[in-house]
Amino acid sequence: MIAPAAGPKRILVIEDNPDLAYGLRNNLEIEGYEVEVAKDGTRGLSRARATPNPDLVVLDLMLPGMDGFRVLRALREEGHGMPVLILTARGEEADKVRGLRLGADDYVTKPFGVLELLARIEALLRRVLAPKKNGGPPPPPFEKFGEIEILTPSRTVLREGAPVSLTPKEYDLLLALIRRDGACITRTELLTEVWGYSAEVMSRTVDTHVAELRRKLERDPANPRHILTVRKTGYRLAR
Repeated sequence: MIAPAAGPKRILVIEDNPDLAYGLRNNLEIEGYEVEVAKDGTRGLSRARATPNPDLVVLDLMLPGMDGFRVLRALREEGHGMPVLILTARGEEADKVRGLRLGADDYVTKPFGVLELLARIEALLRRVLAPKKNGGPPPPPFEKFGEIEILTPSRTVLREGAPVSLTPKEYDLLLALIRRDGACITRTELLTEVWGYSAEVMSRTVDTHVAELRRKLERDPANPRHILTVRKTGYRLAR
């Protein structure tokens, strides 16, 4: 794995554990990235706001002082759209969900393997570059299913006429389901299409994001009418 050839990408690591921060910096620099480390949330937020912005942020949620949740919320409320990969403790499912709701693009659970982390970073950066490189036809300007309306030019989603706030990945996931027009799309296909992951990367990211989409778009998320599970395979959208 190497950083994209158009010049080294800048990664900001916000991590208070010096051993972990050093290991992340060392491995990322070996892969050709420019890396800056901030050891607490306040310094991390300041550096993330600086011009030029980092191309990607690796953010530990459990930080002294200003925690990762507050850093993430501030970045998104201020309109900073760089990918954010959060680091969570094993078993802290609520932290993962909260981070995704605040606008994180993906998460890695500690302890994690270096190759997994590098694969996720590379995929997130590839997704950022993809819209600039892809010359395919744009999606239809208007989509509708049930009480949900999607205005694709502005990436606006409405439920019964009221705006619904989706993270960028939730929106991309919804579009991927819509494009299949009722056909099943596998988890592997979603990981490749929405996150840019290779097939060998195993992740519960899809399931977590689908659960969030249902929470925001379905009347009864526990018994969805539109975003349906295809057992042992993936998901499909029923209009």
